[in-house]
Amino acid sequence: MVETPAGCLFEDIQYEDIQVEAAVGRGTFGVVFKAVWKGQDVAIKTIESENERNAFLVELRQLSRVNHPNIVKLYGSCDNPVCLVMEYAECGSLYNLLHSADPQPHYTASHAMSWCLQCAQGVAYLHAMKPKALIHRDLKPPNLLLVARGTVLKICDFGTACDIQTYMTNNKGSAAWMAPEVFEGSNYSEKCDVFSWGIILWEVITRKKPFDEIGGSAFCIMWAVHRGTRPPLIKDLPEAIESLMTRCWDKEPSQRPSMEEVKNTMSHLMTVWSQHVRLLMLLFCHVLVGSGSFFHKTGRALVCVVCVCLCSLIQLFYCVCVSVCVCVCVCVRVSVSSATNGLDSSMAYLKLDHQLQPLAPCPNSKESMAVFEQHIRMAQDYLKVQSEIADLARRKEALMSELEQDQREQHTSCRLIQEHSKLLEDNSSLSASCQGLRSKLSLIKSQNQHHS
Repeated sequence: MVETPAGCLFEDIQYEDIQVEAAVGRGTFGVVFKAVWKGQDVAIKTIESENERNAFLVELRQLSRVNHPNIVKLYGSCDNPVCLVMEYAECGSLYNLLHSADPQPHYTASHAMSWCLQCAQGVAYLHAMKPKALIHRDLKPPNLLLVARGTVLKICDFGTACDIQTYMTNNKGSAAWMAPEVFEGSNYSEKCDVFSWGIILWEVITRKKPFDEIGGSAFCIMWAVHRGTRPPLIKDLPEAIESLMTRCWDKEPSQRPSMEEVKNTMSHLMTVWSQHVRLLMLLFCHVLVGSGSFFHKTGRALVCVVCVCLCSLIQLFYCVCVSVCVCVCVCVRVSVSSATNGLDSSMAYLKLDHQLQPLAPCPNSKESMAVFEQHIRMAQDYLKVQSEIADLARRKEALMSELEQDQREQHTSCRLIQEHSKLLEDNSSLSASCQGLRSKLSLIKSQNQHHS
């Protein structure tokens, strides 16, 4: 048993005590497998060659120093074969959640801000380590894991080598999040992690891959970042968040905030947001419930009404106080749609545009409640039709793609047939020419023999 400077313990684990199940991915070095050790799910990271041993030792040394709820936990290591035994993240990486193929998991703006805050908390802890700050160097969504049904974020993959040449060789896929001073070969500090965090914040809010429109190789992205290109600003983003984001990806490291400042700013914004949400919820519950009997009779409808009215007031509040009202204000429609994705069909109308949603009914009027319920049924029918239209549109697109592929193949076949026919004609012509030349050669030989 080895005790680390951080006070946590990790073990020398016997590989025979581990039941390996399946490969789940790979990091800066090595392949990651899901396994079971001592009755609990774990992740084991193995090295594939001796060239990866240095990165393995770096990750072992760095993980053994840290103990934080937002950093993946190291349980121990094996000597034969060489591997790390770590905490298993059952929800996968943040990158897969953001950019997985349909159907994409839904998440709210509150989730987005919470993930970024947790990332900042973990990195701030690394940067505050003594006697020397620990720089991650490869912060990006693939290295941010999710547990507890996606609510808790864990930073992983500390295998980045300290020398810049090895780092650049192993991290070609990190260009979109990499600070310019890193790939320019300049001296860099922990502020390179701050730059990466700013790009992650943009990515989580927009659910778009940074610099995806540039395409090409990683060097194309590096060149664009070197020249000052950054992801486009987000429409209607609260000024407080936009300012923090743009400061983080400033070209000059000295102009970027420290990760401690980022953490404190995010914590303040999240606190302000939580207070406003609780206040608004209490206000509308008080106004709409009126009496306990109404709540018992119309509990489901009440929740729907509160959500609709809360959404409306949040939009209004956002217009009045844009700098402090944060989470759902970032994108109210996305938040409401995401939050209601798992609700039953009676609440599906919350996915509609605000102007199509039913107005809050008068609880003391049967006619008003009947109109409200009819509107809900119409909304269900509308959403069903829209879903069918979307399915048909996707099917049409797939068929058009197949048709285009068939046309391309047919065109290619016609071209090959024409080329084949042309080659046959050329072959016949050449054969005839060859036969003629042979006849002339025979005639010349015959004449020469006659003269001699």
